[in-house]
Amino acid sequence: MSATTESRTLSRKDEHLAICLGEDVGARGVTTGFERVRLPHRALPELDLEDVRLETTLLGRTLRAPLLIAGMTGGTEKAASVNRILARAARRTGVGLGLGSGRALLERPGTAWTFDVRDEAGDSLVLANLGAAELLRGRGVEDVERVLDACRADAIALHLNALQEAVQPEGSPRFRGLRARLREVVPAVSRPVLLKETGSGFSEEDARAALECGAAGVDVSGAGGTSWARVEGHRGGSARSELGETFAGWGIPTAESIVRCRRVLGSGLVIASGGITCGLEAAKAIALGADAVAVARPFLLAASDGEDALVATIERFVAAMRVALFCAGAADVHALRALGTEKGGAP
Repeated sequence: MSATTESRTLSRKDEHLAICLGEDVGARGVTTGFERVRLPHRALPELDLEDVRLETTLLGRTLRAPLLIAGMTGGTEKAASVNRILARAARRTGVGLGLGSGRALLERPGTAWTFDVRDEAGDSLVLANLGAAELLRGRGVEDVERVLDACRADAIALHLNALQEAVQPEGSPRFRGLRARLREVVPAVSRPVLLKETGSGFSEEDARAALECGAAGVDVSGAGGTSWARVEGHRGGSARSELGETFAGWGIPTAESIVRCRRVLGSGLVIASGGITCGLEAAKAIALGADAVAVARPFLLAASDGEDALVATIERFVAAMRVALFCAGAADVHALRALGTEKGGAP
């Protein structure tokens, strides 16, 4: 790996943070679909708000609520500062934590400390992250294990980002043969592996591929939230910007992707992410079949104001989830899943 490639990987991390914080990078022409989903309302819920329990077990860890701070960054000093804030907030609120792509620590092992936030996260669920396409570029089981060990993570998400790679100025949109490579690598990894999209969602066929390769489940990261085509468009010239805007509405809406994946995965894990902005939408995602919800940009924006601001944002998010369950007459997450959505409310 050349020094120039390593340098570009690291500078890209900070550029992504700055763009997501300062630019309009929301999807255009598509929504998450949650506005079309309605939870059942019970005028007589037959329980008290304080009786509602959101606790859940995910990948071997107990969470106060079925919620994760989605993986966002790592590899630079600025990214390390963000990750420490996210990790401390996760520990204080009892939610899970995802980390950004570990490609940087593979290319430059000296950056591993920017990902290792286990001391700050305490007993929180920690989910490492690596681009699945790295498996076509000479990476293998040992590299996946290196990322897991460096992050002291409970599991790893291998992310799929075909659209992002196609728009990224220095992208490498080569995915031919990746299914076969996943079937080789995933079963040999010592900890659970998820397949994760990056803002364009999963179809039934993709979910079946996840099952076939031995993945524990998927993170749908559906369309309707941050558009990584637009993010990468901001990093190029006018031609890249135009390309990013053209594909700003590409993908399967988050709500629809949850339903599609649950049909296929059975008891497999479905994490809902992609444009989820509040606890009510999170509750809708659970009712549609998600096991947990991951949130990125709203929590990143809060973290930019400090750890306490992020903790307060997460607490409001969880409080709204609790009210949604209460008004639907669901005492816990399992009851909400059993209720589902009102007839005609699902995508």
